Amino acid sequence: MTPAIRVLLVDDQALLRSAFRVLVDSEPDMQVVGEAADGAQAVDLARSTRADVVLMDIRMPGTDGLTATRMISADPDLADVRVVMLTTFEVDEYVVQSLRAGASGFLGKGAEPEELLNAIRIAAGGEALLSPAATKGLIATFLAQGAGAGGDGPGAAEYSARLEALTAREREVLVLVAGGLSNDEIAERLVVSPLTVKTHVNRAMAKLGARDRAQLVVIAYESGLVRPRVE
Repeated sequence: MTPAIRVLLVDDQALLRSAFRVLVDSEPDMQVVGEAADGAQAVDLARSTRADVVLMDIRMPGTDGLTATRMISADPDLADVRVVMLTTFEVDEYVVQSLRAGASGFLGKGAEPEELLNAIRIAAGGEALLSPAATKGLIATFLAQGAGAGGDGPGAAEYSARLEALTAREREVLVLVAGGLSNDEIAERLVVSPLTVKTHVNRAMAKLGARDRAQLVVIAYESGLVRPRVE
């Protein structure tokens, strides 16, 4: 039997955490293993509970969600923890910063219950989660606006150097991943099996030092491999 997905809830609103707990604990394949009201507590609980997925509010008193996500991403012991940022608005000015900080994606707090549960499963599976209400072009625009915005991670030059290690097919797959395509869609486009695509994605992640699929998207744009389209 597959172990339940261990979920950590992080939000300064106790009522919202309670609602999320009831929803998550109602699912047979997941369980809430902890709650935190601020980012610092979230990092501590991520370590002690060995959470698989953290639902992280961005704006909180004290240590905010972005800072906490960076701390989780920088900790080798928490390499398998996936963070889904919760935003008040579907398009949040902190979306790009969230992805750079190491988040696997973001979701609006107004999302339907099934969307939230699906987000947890997607993140736990290592896939990138971008809010359905945010178009691919809009994400590309956010990334372009934030290009070179600093942070502790590698810069465009280093990412460009890492791209040299990719095979032609891995580079091609990376471009399609950055375009928002799923493994099945990429497989159909390239006339290969989804398993073959998954292998290429995993190899690209390893060579580029990406935690998950969302980070591949960031790298593709920040390295200049993919240019955002202005509609």
